[in-house]
Parts: sequence; C-alpha cells; structure tokens
Amino acid sequence: MLANLTLMVPEASGYDGVVEVRAPFDGEIIATLDAADTDVVENALATAHRLFRDRSRWLSKHARIEILSRAAEIMQQQAPVLARLAAQEGGKPLADSRVEVARAIDGVRSCVECLRTHAGREIPMGLSADSAGRRAFTHHEPIGPVVAISAFNHPLNLIVHQVAPAIAAGNPVIVKPAEDTPLSCYRFVQILQEAGLPQGWCQALVVRDVNLATQLVTDPRVAFLSFIGSSKVGWMLRSKLSAGTRCALEHGGAAPVVVDSDADIDDAIPLLTKGGFYHAGQVCVSVQRIFCHEDIADDVAARLAYVAEHLHVGDPLFETTDVGPLIRPREVNRVHDWVLEARRAGAQVLTGGNTLADSCYSPTVLFNPPDHTSVSRREIFGPVVCVYACSDMEDAIRRANSLPYAFQASVFTRNLDFALDASAKLAASAVMVNDHTAFRTDWMPFAGLRESGLGTGGIPYTFRDMQVEKMTVLRSSGL
Repeated sequence: MLANLTLMVPEASGYDGVVEVRAPFDGEIIATLDAADTDVVENALATAHRLFRDRSRWLSKHARIEILSRAAEIMQQQAPVLARLAAQEGGKPLADSRVEVARAIDGVRSCVECLRTHAGREIPMGLSADSAGRRAFTHHEPIGPVVAISAFNHPLNLIVHQVAPAIAAGNPVIVKPAEDTPLSCYRFVQILQEAGLPQGWCQALVVRDVNLATQLVTDPRVAFLSFIGSSKVGWMLRSKLSAGTRCALEHGGAAPVVVDSDADIDDAIPLLTKGGFYHAGQVCVSVQRIFCHEDIADDVAARLAYVAEHLHVGDPLFETTDVGPLIRPREVNRVHDWVLEARRAGAQVLTGGNTLADSCYSPTVLFNPPDHTSVSRREIFGPVVCVYACSDMEDAIRRANSLPYAFQASVFTRNLDFALDASAKLAASAVMVNDHTAFRTDWMPFAGLRESGLGTGGIPYTFRDMQVEKMTVLRSSGL
C-alpha cells in the first residue's frame, strides 16, 4: 500500500465517481482517486485560460528555472519512492523503474538547459531598398494552455516529457494520465508545487468518460495537445481539434530489425532480448520483427529463444524480476489469442506461448509467422518477438517497410556500406546500427512517421513546439 500520499485535484463542485488504481501484478488496490466530472474539467480549462490571458501572471524565465531546478532536486531525494511507485502501479520491474526515474530527473534538468540555451534569431534586413533602415529579431513566447494526454507504460517519464517542457516554455498545462497509472503523475505535479509552481499552472485530472475527455481536448481554449497513446484515438482526436490548436501525437509501431549474415550474433542477442522483452514488450519501439538472412535465421531464433526462456517473470517489486505483468488481464488474453492465431497459421513457437497467470505472459519467440497474421502486421505490445528468415537483405528491408507504421528500426551488421544503405532504405525516423530499436535518450528527436505519430518528441523539440516565435522589426534612421 502507499503511505502518506495526498492527491491534489482541482476544486470544483463534483466528481464522476471513484477510480481504483490496482497493481497490475496481483490486482491489489493501491489508491483511489476521484474522477473528474464536467464541472472539474471546466474549472481546469477556465483556470488555465485565465492564467494565460493575464500576462502579468506569466512566470519569468528565471522563476521557471528555479522551479524546475528545485523539482529535480526533490525528485532526486525521493528517487527510491518514485521508482517503487512507478513499478507498483505500472508493472515495470523495479530495476527498470529506477532507470525511468533517473531519466525523468534528467529530463527536468534538460528543460532548464533549454531555457538557458534556446534563443531567438536575427532576421536579415537591408538586403533590398525597401528593407533598409530596419533591424528584425525574434524571441519566443508560450503558445497557450496545453492539454497532455499520457500513456501507462512510463508513468513518470512520459509525464515529465509532456509537462516539464510546457512549464519551461511558460504554459499552463492540464495533464490527464492513464487511468491505470495516475499516481506518478499526481506525485510529479505535487513536486512541482513543492518546488514553487503557483497553483493552477499544472493541473492533473483523471477523466473516465470518453466524451468528457474529448471535450477537454477539443475545447477552443486549448492551444496545444500533447498525446501519447493509440493511433486510433490520437488521429481521431486530431480530427476534432478546434481551429488553431496545434498538436503532437506519439503512437506505436511494430519495430523492425534487420540482421545481416555477417552480424556479431553474440553481441546482438542480449540487445535483442532487452529490446523485445523490456517492460513485457509494452514499449512503442519494442523489438517486434527480426528479419534475418536465411543463413543465420535458425541460429538467431534458437539463441534468442534460449535466453528468453530463462528470463524471470514475476512481481515487479522483486529485484530478481526481468519481466513483469501486462497492464491488464485482458491484454494477456489478447496477446495469447494472437500467438495462437500465428501458431495455427504455421509459426513455430520456440519458447513461451502460454499464460503464466491472469497478469503475466511467458516471453515468447515465434519463428516465421506468416505475414498476414496479427503478430506480423500489428503492434503486439506484449512479450512476443518474431524472427523471420529472408532470402536476402533487400527482401528483409522490403518486409520491414511493409506496414503503415514507421518509428525506430535497427540493423545489425559488420559491413559499414550495408549499414548506411539499410539506414537510407528503412522506413523509420531513426535507425540504430548494432543496437536495439528501443534505444533512446531524452534529448534526441523521437518521432513516429506514417500512422505512428505526428511531430517530434524529445525534451528540446517539445519545448520548441510549445512556444511561438514572435518577430519584432525596428525602423530607425540610425540603422
């Protein structure tokens, strides 16, 4: 159970029932929250709109730097508690949750660096007769109220990626965490307030009603939507945004890996294992489809299956756990249905392929599932990795590019020419060479293409998106 956790919600007249937050591993209730109703949502929007419209209440840059710096210090002091909270509500093993917290702290510090280093620019004048006697420059202002809709799989770091840049850019922000994992979000909002963020500049709401959540997102007072979640929901919300509302969408994919015949398999297997089974495969760029030259495909599949078979599945709070639960029991059933479909269609199940409990699924390696099956065409978001034998690397790249998703991809090879050729030909926003597809630092660009998203994530890029560039042109006889 959680101790000494007081959850802040906006003051309003009523709430839409109670949300029970359950640990995904054993279903234990770890907290209860009031879900926002129409009045709460309206109060949050009105508060954010009022703060932004009154320029006298805007937070100065030095104030934002002080708040975010103090927030990072508080997070560092509370890191063990934050890691345990994220593991308990989200199911990611504790060792990996510690890494998530460290990244989140670094993300907040990166926002401070953005404030220190990002600046406007001079626009050339005097290049024509009619621009003579003028000097032009730009600076950045906050875009306006931000609404952030987040996902469950990184309950603290995703919130930091959406909320901290909004605060750094000077915007009031309303954040709706995933209903399954709201506690890390609420705690981060409290930390911001403890660090000196004035009341109302960051508001967290749990919204259960889909229509009410849509109303929150599409309200004309919203200047920017930051969305992390399914492509179905993300593209639907984008289609309903009010005129003038900007957005960034981060969805998922079915990340491909291409393994050349000369690849260092000893080096690749641990990386593919981590990339495929990290957080039980519940990562938008998890290793899902591995396309190998036919000369090595059997060996890669067998060795990956051997390692996967020896991963420890269990309670995410245990130090020895490698793979935790899926977020909900129905996700376990869905993943199993997809594996059974692939097996019936002719895939070989080299390891796994069975449920371990209502909440856990065995790490599974499939060999040559047909291209028409769900595991080959859709995002699995579970601990299942598919290995395919390909006649040559052109065939591998063609099959890797065959889906309507494009996010991160990777290639394993000792051949520099092939690495560069594959990097150019793979449909992806980022290609990792001799690394897994889930590699990420929080300051690098992170972008889904095609159906996988819109815009570019990463702390500096989100910070820029949440501002407008304003130009001033001076006319003077002294110029």
